[in-house]
Amino acid sequence: MGLKLEKINNLSQNIHKKQHDCKITGDLQPKKSKVSLDKKITILTDVYANINVSGSCIVELDLGCGKGAFTTALAEKYPDRLIFAVDVMLGRLRKLCRRNLRCNVNNIQLLRAEAWYLVGEALPDRSIDRLHLLCPDPWPKEKHKGNRMVSTEFLGRLHNKLKKNGVFHFSTDDNKYYGQAVKTISESNLFKRDDEQIADILDVKTDFEKRWNEQGLTVNHCAWVKV
Repeated sequence: MGLKLEKINNLSQNIHKKQHDCKITGDLQPKKSKVSLDKKITILTDVYANINVSGSCIVELDLGCGKGAFTTALAEKYPDRLIFAVDVMLGRLRKLCRRNLRCNVNNIQLLRAEAWYLVGEALPDRSIDRLHLLCPDPWPKEKHKGNRMVSTEFLGRLHNKLKKNGVFHFSTDDNKYYGQAVKTISESNLFKRDDEQIADILDVKTDFEKRWNEQGLTVNHCAWVKV
């Protein structure tokens, strides 16, 4: 009987602890269904469509946003800006959507899209003030380097989509890829380097970079202005 009572007491303590944790994180809110979350996501992976970017506000785009820690923090820092969060993985966008609801962030537009199509077709020309490409897959093997996002073709497309004096923010933890990217961007003659253009967001980091920093490692960042 004493053992059963002890188990009951332990169970009660665990329940109270979980309730307390939920109150801290805001998880007591009813969990949104996938259907309701998907209504907040614009799907561009199975349709041919253009994104409407209108108005005079500053527009930023997080390309490959993942679960969106950087995106949400950026939106919280600049509530008067429109932030596009783009990823091809629907599950990641749903998690970002839940995060935004918990944080009461409403200036993010979620897009499920393939990066090349978005930058090449879906976005209007001269519509983005600052685009963030943070820690994309470095494709370290020589035979796969053609899959890297930073290429002359990508830079040409991106140049068309940025506004006058628009900014391209790139980061990677892979030193070899970083060197190759800097060389490719410099030789394109489409951008000039100006790292001051990201001085305002040095404290805004992705989940990946936070984990990397906890191990005592750094992520390379650079910023380029459209010319």
